[in-house]
Amino acid sequence: MKKKILIVDDNVDILHTLKRGLEIFNDKYELNLVENGSKFLEQMEKNKKPDLILLDIMMPDISGWDLFAKIKENVDWSNIPIVFLTAKADGFSVGFGKKNADAYITKPFEINTIKKTIDNLIK
Repeated sequence: MKKKILIVDDNVDILHTLKRGLEIFNDKYELNLVENGSKFLEQMEKNKKPDLILLDIMMPDISGWDLFAKIKENVDWSNIPIVFLTAKADGFSVGFGKKNADAYITKPFEINTIKKTIDNLIK
């Protein structure tokens, strides 16, 4: 059975890069792409719970930090592995992200790093 991965990023180019890069593993992953926090919440509220979330931090409508907090305070969602995938590389963000999320990957990224991270978190 394919693992469901929800990718949340306001940058459409990043979404397409991830989709193309992870498609070579298509037999393992079912990818769902959303371009903002509001659409993410709609997906989650429709009970389309993924096996893993790749989450950008800097988004215009709802930040990845705020989405992370909403995920962690919801009993039904709190156990979903979260990987921050962001250009935010300051010391505080990296420290907080590494301590609280399951992984923290900065942009630009290597698709193999993303794949290995996903494979380590959902088997």
